[in-house]
Amino acid sequence: MGRHNLAEEPVPHPLDPPSRSAGRSETTGSHRVVGKQSTRRRIAKWPIAVAGLVVLVALGIVGWNWADGELNNRAEAQAASCSGGRTDVRIVVTPQVARPVQTAATRWNQDLTVVHGSCVHVDVQSRPAPEVLTALSGKAGPETIGGVPDGWISESPYWVTKLSQTTPDVIGSPAMSVGGGPAGGGYLFVALNGPSTDETRQRATQSFRAFLKEPAQLADLAAAGAAAR
Repeated sequence: MGRHNLAEEPVPHPLDPPSRSAGRSETTGSHRVVGKQSTRRRIAKWPIAVAGLVVLVALGIVGWNWADGELNNRAEAQAASCSGGRTDVRIVVTPQVARPVQTAATRWNQDLTVVHGSCVHVDVQSRPAPEVLTALSGKAGPETIGGVPDGWISESPYWVTKLSQTTPDVIGSPAMSVGGGPAGGGYLFVALNGPSTDETRQRATQSFRAFLKEPAQLADLAAAGAAAR
């Protein structure tokens, strides 16, 4: 009756838990930090990782170069030692291909090629085919061309056929083409038998013949053949 209803504050029940004061943690009861939290300074790890990687790569390169150098030195030392000594192989060639065969022989000699434990040195001499045939067939004597060579490269099958007809014993192995020749049939390489021929020289001559059939030498021989046509 003319009285205003005033909101009454709730009366705490005796069994209710005591209220927590503002600003305290719900778990520890300690005051929380109000405002911006302090940040810790962290050191970036990627520069250290990059530096470590650079060091590992550098060490790897140095180690690789050292190992490669050691292997090369051992290979050169083994080749230079040549336990079986040195074997000289003489190849007589037709003048048309004297230059490319000499170039091939220079490559061969620089590589210190070893056959049967012996360092093989190839010497190339240029002689016209008729002169070689005359010397090997007995008409003039091998001494006119410095003795029986270990191999002969002629510019035509004709000359090898004539040699097999006149002096078959001097032929050590069947003739093999080592490139295109101007007369057709290719430049023929035939291994020969002489007084000083032995197994090492025979094998060395055959190995050099196979060397002439590799791409680099075949290209030089083909170019010489084209120029001779």
